[in-house]
Amino acid sequence: MNKTIGFIGCGNMAQAMISGIVKSNLVSSEKVIASNPSNRSLSKVKEELNIIVTNDNKEVARLSDIVVLAVKPYKYFEVIDEIKTYLKKEVVIVTIAAGITLEHMSNSIGSEAKVVRTMPNTPALVGEGMSALCANKNITKDELEDVVKIFESFGKIEILEEKLIDVVPAVSGSSPAYVYMFIEALGDGAVLQGMPREKAYKMAAQAVLGAAKMVLETGQHPGKLKDDVCSPGGTTIEAVYSLEKNNFRGSVISAMESCTQKAIKMGKK
Repeated sequence: MNKTIGFIGCGNMAQAMISGIVKSNLVSSEKVIASNPSNRSLSKVKEELNIIVTNDNKEVARLSDIVVLAVKPYKYFEVIDEIKTYLKKEVVIVTIAAGITLEHMSNSIGSEAKVVRTMPNTPALVGEGMSALCANKNITKDELEDVVKIFESFGKIEILEEKLIDVVPAVSGSSPAYVYMFIEALGDGAVLQGMPREKAYKMAAQAVLGAAKMVLETGQHPGKLKDDVCSPGGTTIEAVYSLEKNNFRGSVISAMESCTQKAIKMGKK
């Protein structure tokens, strides 16, 4: 890809994305530029990945063909006001924040703005991200493909209609937090039975990783894979029975509903 990719904001998610882009050789490091108010995160990515860094958001806007807005949602429109007169005419703007709609972006930058709304997640830090993308009507097929390549450099992607984007935090954006809680609970349960904590967390995390890989690589229904582990009268079905008595699946679905409603409220502000 012969494009300059700019990041306004250089927190954990931006750093994960930059790492994926550079390490996959999607573009060379001198084709990536990032800005941030403080130098701490900039120094880190400069040292590790040798990209261009600056404290000036306007410099990123001037130089970039694709601009990723990697700031907190409440900072979006302040940053847009700062940079919009410096943006290239055909620039593609990529958002990664919950609640920032395509309409919000068009209203702020202009009706001709080329915008791709995305929702990545933190496992991008280890190259196993899951991102959802949707684009406005101004984005061409080739421009969308360029953005897809960026997100595929650190994980998997799905292209969705924007009306489904508010569901994404619940199913992939926020769900790593639920999984960490589950791994922690598995670890606590093993410690209760006498296993050292470090070994318990390692075994629990690998079990979750392996189970997820089984779903992705076999294509089988999760229920079928669960049934395959449950021998008649065995230990697994006993544990599944206990989870069901305590509303395990219902609790997860309820948490996802709360997450989705919060995302919808954020989009209406």
